Amino acid sequence: MKKTTVLKQMIQSKELAYLMEAHNGLSAKIAEEAGFQGIWGSGLSISAAMGVRDNNEASWTQVLETVEFMSDATTVPILLDGDTGYGNFNNMRRLVKKLEQRGVAGVCIEDKIFPKTNSFLRGEKQPLADIEEFSGKIKAGLDARTDDDFCIVARVEAFIAGWGLEEALKRAEAYRNAGATAILMHSKKSTPDDIFSFMKEWGDRCPVVIVPTKYYSTPTEEFKKRGISTAIWANHLMRSSVKAMQETAKQIFIDQNLMNVEDNIVPVKEVFRLQNDQELAEAEKLYFHKNGEKKAIILAASRGKELGELTANKPKALLNVNGQPILKQTIDKLRNFGVEEINVVRGYKKESFPELGCNYIDNDDYSTTGELASLFKAKDHIEGNLTIGYGDIIFKSYILNMMEESPRDIMIVVDSKMSNRDSQYVGDFVFCNRENTKVFGEESALVLKTMLQQRDESEETPHGEWIGLVRTSAKGSEILKKALIDLSLKDGFGEMKMGDMINYLIKKDIEIGVSYIEGNWMDVDNFKDYEKIQVF
Repeated sequence: MKKTTVLKQMIQSKELAYLMEAHNGLSAKIAEEAGFQGIWGSGLSISAAMGVRDNNEASWTQVLETVEFMSDATTVPILLDGDTGYGNFNNMRRLVKKLEQRGVAGVCIEDKIFPKTNSFLRGEKQPLADIEEFSGKIKAGLDARTDDDFCIVARVEAFIAGWGLEEALKRAEAYRNAGATAILMHSKKSTPDDIFSFMKEWGDRCPVVIVPTKYYSTPTEEFKKRGISTAIWANHLMRSSVKAMQETAKQIFIDQNLMNVEDNIVPVKEVFRLQNDQELAEAEKLYFHKNGEKKAIILAASRGKELGELTANKPKALLNVNGQPILKQTIDKLRNFGVEEINVVRGYKKESFPELGCNYIDNDDYSTTGELASLFKAKDHIEGNLTIGYGDIIFKSYILNMMEESPRDIMIVVDSKMSNRDSQYVGDFVFCNRENTKVFGEESALVLKTMLQQRDESEETPHGEWIGLVRTSAKGSEILKKALIDLSLKDGFGEMKMGDMINYLIKKDIEIGVSYIEGNWMDVDNFKDYEKIQVF
């Protein structure tokens, strides 16, 4: 069904319909995805997005360009807020032709003088158009359209200008006789008194559209009772975006970094999705082979005995942190990062693992084997651009971006603060070619020298602690996979840890790159860790 026909049927339906404001292609897409069957191309919001006033400071061609992007981005009809029609009857005729060419379903024009001022600003001082002149503008628009379903809605500003009910009824009747698809009756009162008094006198002569921005506390059921056709939520996507941008900008200005905002805003991947990047990806498959698919392997086979009853019925990778399982949070970060294939090696209580959109690989010998044995179960997936991690760690999203930027074929992330570990802690402590110097841009010079399980107080202080993340390029995956297979033939392989393989690579003169961080991650090895991670 044509967009014009859909909008016309919505307006003429006996059921109350809703239009959501949008002001560009992105917001229009968001409105449609939220479930709205139609969109209001708000003049106020479009002007605000351009940084100009709602006084016809944005030219009609600039508005037209914006609404074209909105139309292209969506499949639902758009009713454009066409202000006064941007001039006289001739401007109106040209506007309708151009809107039809861009797939816009209708236009709403208001009976004020061009250039107009927003109705909520000094409305009583705004002169109204001559009734006959405005009626002629409606007729001109109807004559100019090539699609009889293209809607022309006449907006009556009598209440805004303080002229009262009698004038509102007189104007509405004239515009109905001129052929308007519907009457938009506007009011800036905080109660719906103007609207309801109009509806009582108007009856069902033709559909009535309202904009309850000011009288928002009125129950929607009251609109339905009075036979109102359509309600427009007129500027709320724009206003909510302003609040979000102000808060984000202020936080970044204060912090001078992105640590406190990155996890509170949508990932770039969500922007790509709204831009329909997937369609381009599918098209690319028709024309050339795409290399570099991102993959991940998460080792999550262990129980975590030190956590006692917490892991009596589920592995520690499924422990809830801030309302979500640790594993799900890791998978979500990887997905947002663009990882297309995620493989999780499970073992203990494997039946408790929920559907998370990943591939599960079972290590049924989890109780008698270590980390490399679990990784070996996933060896067929060690290829391409690969991230390997543990199922019991939580980390900030930026770390994945940092890993990808490393020029090394194999690299690890090291916490130079060692998360304030004490000397008795058993972890993967490392020595590098040098300590964290905090010199920006020198990460490529950092190379791992050795990894040890426990700090030896008789030796110098380690340079940091490996946080449990490894990234490999396609070449690095080949190197790592060969090392894993070689180690699988050695005695004691079943008890080996990831650190053993990393040290094995170092002995083979394979350079392991290092990127230092300072905190911004946690793992769960005991009750103390579990308590601390809840406020991460």
